[in-house]
Amino acid sequence: MFTSSKVAIQVQSVYIESQSSPEEQRYVFAYTITIHNLNKHAIRLLRRYWLITNAQGNTTEVQGEGVVGEQPLIEAGSRYRYTSGAVLETPMGTMEGHYEMIDAQGRLFQIDIPVFRLAIPTLIN
Repeated sequence: MFTSSKVAIQVQSVYIESQSSPEEQRYVFAYTITIHNLNKHAIRLLRRYWLITNAQGNTTEVQGEGVVGEQPLIEAGSRYRYTSGAVLETPMGTMEGHYEMIDAQGRLFQIDIPVFRLAIPTLIN
């Protein structure tokens, strides 16, 4: 977990074996992100940006409004959690990115999300 601008982000990722097909170079991962608003006022998540890198160094950029079809308003002291997914051509890769947020006073700010790993369990020691 890391904290920036009084917002804490926690990430958990998991390999989805039932939706993956290694013989077709298709590895499906889910990730759950919890955003904890430590401010004394509400904040809203406006946009997201992800850089997804597979084990061969190939990258994909994903950006757009909100997350999972929402631009959530996160009240002071509360948490917002969502789960989404990524498909890689390799059994391991990484994700990193940022959220663009706005606070109750209309100030825009960015929350960086450091690199986290996507990997099938047999590759993790």
